[in-house]
Amino acid sequence: MATLQLINVKKVYDNKVTAVDNFNLDVKDKEFIVFVGPSGCGKSTTLRMIAGLEDISGGKILIDGEVVNDLQPKDRGIAMVFQNYALYPHMTVFENMAFSLRLKRPKLKEEEIYEKVTAAAEVLGITDYLTRKPRALSGGQRQRVAIGRAMVRDSKVFLMDEPLSNLDAKLRNQMRAEIILLRQKINSTFIYVTHDQTEAMTLGDRIVIMKDGFIQQVGTPQEVFDKPRNLFVASFIGAPQMNFFKAELVREGNDYYVKTCSKTIKVDGEKGKELLNNDVKSQKITLGVRPEHMVLSNDPSKAIDLVVTVNEMMGSEIHIHGTTIDNPAVIVRIPTITLSGTNYTSQFTPGKNIQVSFESKIMHFFDENGVNILYPGE
Repeated sequence: MATLQLINVKKVYDNKVTAVDNFNLDVKDKEFIVFVGPSGCGKSTTLRMIAGLEDISGGKILIDGEVVNDLQPKDRGIAMVFQNYALYPHMTVFENMAFSLRLKRPKLKEEEIYEKVTAAAEVLGITDYLTRKPRALSGGQRQRVAIGRAMVRDSKVFLMDEPLSNLDAKLRNQMRAEIILLRQKINSTFIYVTHDQTEAMTLGDRIVIMKDGFIQQVGTPQEVFDKPRNLFVASFIGAPQMNFFKAELVREGNDYYVKTCSKTIKVDGEKGKELLNNDVKSQKITLGVRPEHMVLSNDPSKAIDLVVTVNEMMGSEIHIHGTTIDNPAVIVRIPTITLSGTNYTSQFTPGKNIQVSFESKIMHFFDENGVNILYPGE
């Protein structure tokens, strides 16, 4: 069993800069948690405090119910995989993986060390590299060695600090899949740090989204995508990012309407019921619509005029960048299979005026403070 709790954890550096503030999180046994956010948001600092590599300025960190604030990293039952691999260049792969085992007390027998290292190497597919030194390995192979070095320790908690950021895009995709498979074979709790929201969405049981040292939202990938608590989460999760429009939400009796880009769109279905159940009043809002939820339209009652500025051919889809009356930057994501002809980009030349629309069921409503009107959170 390996539970982890962070209670009101805070980190303030000597120059009075607060890197992390009021961080509260309960991590269940064998859960895969991903910390995600832009550079400087405090995610790596939080990971280093869990590891014991950074002192905490306030609060408590508990592993399996035991406060570990004052314990050395080696006594916390954690293993860490670093961004830069941190392998010893003069040692072979086997020696790198066995290094921490040889420091254990009571001392392990060489037979036990050999069994642990070879078992981990087999899981990671690096058995053939055990006699090589790190300089003879590719970036992906070095990352497997770094993960293997952590695996052999039989740790309660695995901490991974942007382990894939130094790899190229193709290798990152491959390693993501390998980490998912690895997780199925290791009965441990994982805390994974990344700035890549694709990694966060594909790897995490739950995602912790951070900004400026504060947690913005904690939830499953589906929750943070479908019910972002504020404008920051809505813009950070999803690629391309959500479109935002200046709008007005108008209530007329039991019906709601959104006025934006010189159009009035009725909010019906579940979204209309939710607004009514929450007794939402008429107000100025920011309307959020994801690029994949916008479609080409010939319906003049719903269609919004969009002037094309750029088109990006992505293969299976095309991203149309444009401007509207109420928004200088809008992206529409269109599957190429829905388009006629073969020269797709010629249909969206810069300067061309097209019409797009969206259904009310996929709208997101944010108040003047940027908080989601329907899913404000705590």
